[in-house]
Amino acid sequence: MSGHPVLGSRPARPPQLEVSELHVSYGAIKALRGLSLKVGKGEVVALIGANGAGKTSTLRAVSGMLRPAAGKILLDGQEVTGLKANELVPRGMAHAPEGRGIFPNLTTQENLELGAYLRRDRQGIGRDAEACFKLFPVMAERRRQLAGTLSGGEQQMLSISRALMSRPKLLLLDEPSLGLAPQVVKAIFRTLKEVNQREVSILLVEQNAHLALSLAHYGYVLETGEVVMEGSGGELLASPEVRKAYLGE
Repeated sequence: MSGHPVLGSRPARPPQLEVSELHVSYGAIKALRGLSLKVGKGEVVALIGANGAGKTSTLRAVSGMLRPAAGKILLDGQEVTGLKANELVPRGMAHAPEGRGIFPNLTTQENLELGAYLRRDRQGIGRDAEACFKLFPVMAERRRQLAGTLSGGEQQMLSISRALMSRPKLLLLDEPSLGLAPQVVKAIFRTLKEVNQREVSILLVEQNAHLALSLAHYGYVLETGEVVMEGSGGELLASPEVRKAYLGE
């Protein structure tokens, strides 16, 4: 896929996140080479691409886990380039990383409460924890269980729920379906749709390109740290190049 085709137009929404000309390196290896993207308010945006395309590096740079070498990151119109993760959470950003990153020696409930560590509204925190248990009913049965003893799917549900406990306006999700049974993946994606309907914007990295683009309003295809194609989820799903490269057709 050469050049950078844009498939169709995009509905105008005020931007929640704007990334422009982002460069990230690990030593001599350039992970991102001038990457630009936007997430509109209330939008689900998917990043797809092969392993090593720069998808996880994008999320890590946006969420303050990696410092970009160059480029700009705006959240709600305010520049946040170079801010650390703990400075971004109070501004409305939450990141559920690949590998889940839960605390195995704490209970499900304690993990959830840690997601709200910057908040002071005890009642609101309790209500939001109950809302997470409604989103993922199986977790309600596991609230007193140590997180390390949960199944992979339950740990993924906990990781997403913990990110939601900070009441984010923008949720970054890295590979939520990785290693999970198809039924669990379906349940997680159903819930993500519900979360988005509550006006939470989502930037999603997902190896299952079909699932990601079916959920996404808009998508970007990454190769070697650059955007090589973009368009609505439906247009990318219908693109012969995307179908051949990422949908196994």
